[in-house]
Amino acid sequence: MKILWVSTVFLHPTTRGGQIRTLELLKQLHRRHEIHYAALANPDEPEGPARSPEYCSRAYPVPFHLADKRSPAFLWQLLQGLVSPVPVVTFRKRWPAMKTLLERLLAQERFDSLVCDFLTPAINLPRLESCVLFQHNVEVLIWQRLAEHASGPLRRAYFRTQAADMRRFERQICRAVRHVVAVSEADAELMRSLYGLENVSVIPTGVDVEYFTPPASSPPRATDLVFVGAMNYLPNIDGVEYFVREILPLIRRRRPGCTLTVAGRDPAPSIRALAAADLRIRVTGTVPDIRPYLWDSAVSIVPLRAGGGTRLKIYESMAAQTPVVSTTIGAEGLTVHPPADIRLADTPEAFAAACLELLENPAARQAVALAGSQLVASRLSWAQAARHLEEILAQYRLPVDEEVSHP
Repeated sequence: MKILWVSTVFLHPTTRGGQIRTLELLKQLHRRHEIHYAALANPDEPEGPARSPEYCSRAYPVPFHLADKRSPAFLWQLLQGLVSPVPVVTFRKRWPAMKTLLERLLAQERFDSLVCDFLTPAINLPRLESCVLFQHNVEVLIWQRLAEHASGPLRRAYFRTQAADMRRFERQICRAVRHVVAVSEADAELMRSLYGLENVSVIPTGVDVEYFTPPASSPPRATDLVFVGAMNYLPNIDGVEYFVREILPLIRRRRPGCTLTVAGRDPAPSIRALAAADLRIRVTGTVPDIRPYLWDSAVSIVPLRAGGGTRLKIYESMAAQTPVVSTTIGAEGLTVHPPADIRLADTPEAFAAACLELLENPAARQAVALAGSQLVASRLSWAQAARHLEEILAQYRLPVDEEVSHP
């Protein structure tokens, strides 16, 4: 097949779960199909377009600068977005040059499939009815959960407004596209319920087990707890702040020296402030390789209260043979079997107790790590996930006589 894949970002540096999922799937598809990849690209970050031959036959970078959240340009976008029916996070990626490019490609080339990667790129697609939408999350759920846990009336009001806008926008796009691909049955069922969809399929989430397996000569674990994830992503920020504020003090009543590493790109100022106030908390910022931080830690924590889709960080931790303690929301949509291969806890007291058990009981820690690594090794490969996606794209390929160009 000849596939046009549309996104808002290139896939390197690969620092977010959605990027990892797309990258691994496209690597698999690229072995058998012709992939054309169109995305916004910051000219100051050339790595993304430069490495695109790893997963596509041809790339189309559209120069684009996303306004910094501390700049006047962002404030102007925020104000415009607040009076727009389109959510602010999507409004910021509206870019006429991308739409023009896609109109030209669809008019000049004969593609078998058109894929919109995440919801946001749909703002620039010229004709949605030709498109398969790859939904890594149910986006409205993220905003609803952020509103539920927001501190202060202004933040709560903002998140509620964005949740309402996102629900309208997500419903419109999901009902307009040719087909929707979800990453879990839970997400698919939610979209059926919220938006009355029937055109939804599910593909499994995978992990590169060989890549994450620790080397035989790994040194002893030096850090107690680790959180991995993009630290400019609101659900991750909320989760880490919640953990440090409400859970970590409970752990330190029994283990005063308990250490925490937060490893992920572009930490928000509030996250950097946690490390500045506590020498036992380390915030790394962007790292070239996340694996050593998993291999070096006794327990991987996922204290998320918001978010959607499936958290790749859990499967990656399992492949790295690092036991996981997560909230139910954090592990939502994943094939896990608590308490055998993961510990789930939804109150500060229960989360702290689960961490303490694994920190203080080497046998329990090893048992959970072994069960988790066996789970991902036996059932969760990217090749398997890509085969599912390939079947869906073949089923919903564009008819030969369909005109997909915009009038």
